[in-house]
Amino acid sequence: MYGLILATAAMLSVFVYFIAIPVVTYFRDPKGLRRYPNLNFISGISDLGFVWEANKPFRSNALLKAHEKHPVIRIGPNSLSYGDVAAIKDIYGHNTKCIKDVFYDTLAGSHHHLADVRDKVDHQRKRRIMASAYALKNLENWEHKVTDKTVRLLKALDGLCTAPLKAAARGIPAQEDLTVDYRSWANFFTLDAIADIGISERLGFLDQGHDLCTAEKMDGTLYQINYRQCLHATARAQAGLVWSYEWFPLLCSISKLVSSEYRRRWKLNEGWNDIVYHRATQRLKRYRAGEKLDDFFQCLMEDKNGQANGMEWGEIVAEISIMMNAGSDTTAIALNNAIFLMAKNPRCLQKLREELDTVLDDNDVVTPYDKIKHLPYLRACLDEALRLFPPTTFGLPRRTPPEGSSIMGEYIAGDTSVSISSYVAHRDEKVFPNAEEYKPERWLDENAKDLQRAFITFSAGARGCIGRNISYLEQAVVLASVVHRYDFCLASPVWEPDRWETFNLSPGPMPMKFWRRHVG
Repeated sequence: MYGLILATAAMLSVFVYFIAIPVVTYFRDPKGLRRYPNLNFISGISDLGFVWEANKPFRSNALLKAHEKHPVIRIGPNSLSYGDVAAIKDIYGHNTKCIKDVFYDTLAGSHHHLADVRDKVDHQRKRRIMASAYALKNLENWEHKVTDKTVRLLKALDGLCTAPLKAAARGIPAQEDLTVDYRSWANFFTLDAIADIGISERLGFLDQGHDLCTAEKMDGTLYQINYRQCLHATARAQAGLVWSYEWFPLLCSISKLVSSEYRRRWKLNEGWNDIVYHRATQRLKRYRAGEKLDDFFQCLMEDKNGQANGMEWGEIVAEISIMMNAGSDTTAIALNNAIFLMAKNPRCLQKLREELDTVLDDNDVVTPYDKIKHLPYLRACLDEALRLFPPTTFGLPRRTPPEGSSIMGEYIAGDTSVSISSYVAHRDEKVFPNAEEYKPERWLDENAKDLQRAFITFSAGARGCIGRNISYLEQAVVLASVVHRYDFCLASPVWEPDRWETFNLSPGPMPMKFWRRHVG
């Protein structure tokens, strides 16, 4: 009898907490959010509605369709999504009162890194330490590291080239000629590059043609595991469940019990942590041995005068983790999308080649950045690819201040999550006419400044991506070098990659045919 009473009380408590209170709160509407349409039928009552969307391949596409009808969509009981670029300055601008959302605490480890720290004073301290490392002048001093990795990429691609595509093939190569998975090779490049720039380590993925690397457990055990598999599984596990902040730990536990796929992802997440730990400990050993290396780690440890920055070890490991994650995956996606769109748009490819051929010599294997950094059409091609398929598509969540805030002229109550997806913003037809069309020329028009204000691939304001300069350097050098040296095509003119959205919009494998281009 006593057990029955306890079970009934437990069930009643669950019903009250998970159903009754959310439903009552929805109809009480203390923040006035019920005036906005819901993304799905339970979005106003539970964050599980967005968790449901997040476990589909492409949730931002669902957002886009919703925003075609409504400028503001309720995606959770306390969360609003905006679809009008006018909201950008109110949510992310330099003068905004909105701060980073609780979302970032939910995913943070023992120490925050620059991308997830919420406290403004702590963010300013971190950014001050890292500003010199990410300054454009310093990055150009590291160009030789990018050049080295580009040489290795081109050597690999040279070995995978086939005979030129015959005109009679009508743009459809033989299956056996699809020797280049450009998605993988672009990622090998960015991983090798960021490891060298960040911690002076040669991962060797471009040389070995795969991403098997050493990981290290806290007890010192070493083992081999695939880098990309761990990184991408971590993103899929977190991005599938994090949107219900309070329930995230519970959802993680449940997912391990009920889903073999989630168990696999969380196991690979442990591998990712071990990959980062090994990189950090090995670089620390070199630092303690007195090696003065020109890399990001050195900038974390000391300022330009050799004075210690005083960062805690856990904080340094966190910074290495986000560097090896965001510093590789987003640029790899951008590189992949740029070549994909070049292959899909021969007119644009030809125009870019004409621009490159005016500044590059026949014997330029790797394109010198100094020769191309001011080329307008090259930058336009990169920005248009980043607009059409921004690597990080999810709406970076911000939280209104306790007193509330005005967004697009409407008062939004305090402590409300607000965001705008770059995928949605970049399809605002008021700013980007024919938004689904790849048109680099739009960035060269007289209204290009208006486009830049709506361009949030790297976010905006004081919390904008600190790594955008190194990303542009890598993208420009690789795209120019590949376009100048090779001809290439997809499996067919109408081929499209699979895409799966986590925090990033990740394309699947992209098999291509490459052959050497005749220049001159």
